[in-house]
Amino acid sequence: MKKMSTRTRVLTGAVAAAALGAGTFGAVSANASTPAAESRAAVKTDTSNRHLQQTTHLTVDAASRAAQATLDAAERAGQRVTVAVVDRNGNTLVTLRGDGAGPQSYESAERKAFTAVSWNAPTSELVKRLESTPNLKDIPGTLFLGGGAPVQVKGAPIAGIGVAGAPSGAQDEEFAKAGVAALAR
Repeated sequence: MKKMSTRTRVLTGAVAAAALGAGTFGAVSANASTPAAESRAAVKTDTSNRHLQQTTHLTVDAASRAAQATLDAAERAGQRVTVAVVDRNGNTLVTLRGDGAGPQSYESAERKAFTAVSWNAPTSELVKRLESTPNLKDIPGTLFLGGGAPVQVKGAPIAGIGVAGAPSGAQDEEFAKAGVAALAR
């Protein structure tokens, strides 16, 4: 048997990896398509299962509208801020950095939104809780400063809006609430 050069072995490996990747992508694509009628029926019959829970999620379109309304409110007040909207699980849906917003505002806005949705409360209220439970601030990803507001449906949190960059947390939170209000329209 003839010995292959290093270059030939590398090229052969790359071709094999590409073929394997294409096969995997094809399998994933096939699985991501519309489910067969039988599986749709199975899902419908399972909705009465007591182990399943129905949840409400904010769409990207709604998150974008809320973020823009928040940014507009800040701009009308002459403030340069960043706004972040996260889903119920704290995953970022939309972040808008206003013109001239400080570099620290991006991460701060996301962390305020995460904190608001995690505790289903405005972050200004959560700041007060630190007096009795100071170790709350040690939870990763949180930021206990005014500027975060939860988005609720029937009292349950479905998203959080965080704002950072105004001179005070109270102003940041006022702008975040403008974003929440925009969702009610």
